[in-house]
Amino acid sequence: MGSKLWLLTDKTILEEYHQMRILEALKHRCRDQDVDFTLVLMDQIALTIVDGELGLQINQKSVTTYPQVIVVRVPTPTVQSDSGITVLRHLEKLGCRLLNRPQAILNCINKFWTFQELAGHGIPLPDTYSYGGHDELSKMIDAAEPLGYPVVVKNTRGHQGKAVFLARDKHHLLDITHLMRHDTPYLFQKYVKESHGKDIRVVVVGGRIIGSMLRCSTDGRMQSNCYLGGVGVKCTLNEQGRQLALQVSDILGMDVCGIDLLLKDNGSFVVCEANANVAFAEFDPACQLDLGGIIADYALSLLPGRLSKENPLLDSMSQELDESDAQASSVVRSPNAMSTCTNSISDIDEIRDSMNVLGLFLTKRYLINRSRQSKR
Repeated sequence: MGSKLWLLTDKTILEEYHQMRILEALKHRCRDQDVDFTLVLMDQIALTIVDGELGLQINQKSVTTYPQVIVVRVPTPTVQSDSGITVLRHLEKLGCRLLNRPQAILNCINKFWTFQELAGHGIPLPDTYSYGGHDELSKMIDAAEPLGYPVVVKNTRGHQGKAVFLARDKHHLLDITHLMRHDTPYLFQKYVKESHGKDIRVVVVGGRIIGSMLRCSTDGRMQSNCYLGGVGVKCTLNEQGRQLALQVSDILGMDVCGIDLLLKDNGSFVVCEANANVAFAEFDPACQLDLGGIIADYALSLLPGRLSKENPLLDSMSQELDESDAQASSVVRSPNAMSTCTNSISDIDEIRDSMNVLGLFLTKRYLINRSRQSKR
């Protein structure tokens, strides 16, 4: 076997849907294409510098040949630590092509860092304030008054919709400051009222849009994250939204990412945030996709001697998605519905019913594919 590929993840998330789908897809594809595949866990790795040269050990055994490509699936809290990002930097300096690269991951693990990268490129962003010292929160409450109220407040390193809230006025914000974590700074962001309780998650792989999903809150809260009980359904993204998502992905240097867009009444969008470690347990059934397989195919295309930029698989998939969007089925909401999601009980039940139907479809397709592969 001339090519080597790793999946680098953490034991704490190994059995989650996302990692298991990518792992299974990589195993099958690497076996079929005669590629040497290895699953590596973060706690198995030791970094070395001996005689002035970088080295690596796995389970206390020295690695002599390094993989050309590494798919990185590391939990956000881990990669935010010095030890996590140090491992990724070390692997990159050894000549490995990481998917995503360390700098791209760094661009996304802090919400304000993401906006710093996007600023100056004509990207529509909500007006945002932040600060440096951990003890400057009370001063920033005064400084951020031009944003008006209600105001969105986020922990800059929060994830899955956590540590995000909407402060209705200054007194409310001052009353709850003692409940806020102060290990990292917060940001204050202008409230996009028309997108309350809904946003669009766009997934980009290899510079191509794989799919988009409208997410709606089920309890009236501002956040629509599925981790917080929100539900999602496939939606059609207009050209402005597609180009915006691609531009954000390109600026941040992402191979695989989930970009969240807020909706405006005039049909335009503003960027909410970007995610390097995109989750897709809800995205797959909503969009009738196997994102784990798509990521695996893209990773294999990066191996030496293969097409790195012009990927026929993704080209074909993009065409199929365009055709699918043009023929949007009855369970898919129309573009107009995206700007008028009311989060009513009937809306939520409809989305849930659609998700159940699509989930059964995906499970059936998955079992059929697995049966075919076992017969090879």
